[in-house]
Order: sequence, then structure tokens, then C-alpha cells
Amino acid sequence: MGRAFEYRRAAKEKRWGNMSRVFPKLAKAITVAAKDGGPDPAMNAKLKLAIQNAKTQNMPKDNIENAIKRAEGKDAESFAEINYEGKGPHGVLVFVECATDNPTRTVANVKSYFNKSGGQMVPTGSLEFMFDRKTVVEFEKTDALDIEELELEMIDFGLEEFEIDGDTVYAYGDYTNFGTLTKAFEDKQIEVSKADLQRIPTSPIEVTDEQMADIEKLINKLEDDDDVQNVFTNLA
Repeated sequence: MGRAFEYRRAAKEKRWGNMSRVFPKLAKAITVAAKDGGPDPAMNAKLKLAIQNAKTQNMPKDNIENAIKRAEGKDAESFAEINYEGKGPHGVLVFVECATDNPTRTVANVKSYFNKSGGQMVPTGSLEFMFDRKTVVEFEKTDALDIEELELEMIDFGLEEFEIDGDTVYAYGDYTNFGTLTKAFEDKQIEVSKADLQRIPTSPIEVTDEQMADIEKLINKLEDDDDVQNVFTNLA
């Protein structure tokens, strides 16, 4: 998966270990998803994803249910999902997904983070072609699983490829197949450790440790913002 990938994941997991920061973000994602596609996760793949991510972070059931109920209230009407794009230090491309009730505040904050890092925001849509939006499902490889046979079976449910890193298998599919693919794993009683939607760079770049430290400062600022839900880069 690459050195930068492992570095980023470890750093993000460390930051997201602070529940006082992560729970509000997860709750907002659930509320927005329920508002857009309805309160039934069986019929709303986006909500299903948000709930699964919340459970992965040990978010209490009551918090999840309250976030879904909030989608029916007046507070949810002002929530909007907005994406911002920019160039960070050392030429890294950054795609920022937000959920906000105040776009003016959010864009000002995001712009400030880029400017202070020596980067700049770019017009929306400029970087879309630099990323492929994918469903990514992670599960552990076991002796009982025939990975090659499973891969052939999962193609019928939208699987594009498996990637194996040690004992972890990453299943990739188009983002439109999230519900179908995750349900297929459930039906086969394969325990999924994580499933989400990611933006995978089409032309990933390598950076040095020193450059990575500069880039990480920008990503830290972005991910610490309450309105920012996800940050993707074109790092290898």
C-alpha cells in the first residue's frame, strides 16, 4: 500500500482516538446520510456506511439513533455536503469532503489551512479526474478462505480487484456498488473490519519523509476541523 499510506493511516487513527472529536463528525455524517436517503440503512447504502464507521469507532447505539432522528428535525435542513480541492506543499493534491451548516465559515477555514501551508485552493472539479471514487472493503485473510475463488465470486457483485497486504485483503469496486458489495460479504459471513468510500489517486506520487512532515501539518489542520469529514491526497 506504500509508506505514505501506512504513515497516514497510523497518524489518523491516533488523532481519531479522541472520541470528543470523532463522535460529532460521525454523528453529522449519519444525520446527513439519513436526511438524503432516508432513515433505513437497508435501503440507504450511504447511511449504512456512516453507521458502520460509527460502530467501528465504538460510538454508542443511542448516539447513532439520535443522529438518525436528528435528520427529521429542522437542524438537519441546513446541513450541506460540499467538496473543496487544493494543492498543498510539495505539489500534493488534496480533496476535502465536508458536511456543514455554514459554507461561508467552512470555505474560509479550508482556504486558510491551504494558504498557511504554502498551498492554494483550486476551482471545484479541477481534481475530479485525478481520483477514482471507489468502494473499499477490508477483511482479514484466513486459512478457511480461498481468496482466488472468492475473488471470482465477488465479481458478480461489483468487485474489481483484491489487493493483499500481509493478512489484510482490500476489496475494490466502483463507488456505486457499495451496498451490493458489502451485502455480498455479509451474506458470505465474512467479517469485514472496515468498509468505506475512498478517492484513489490515478497518478500517485512519492515524497520524502521531510516533505511528508509538511504535508501532514496541512492534513492535521483539515481533519481537526469539525466540518471536514474526509481528506484524500494523491500520495502513493
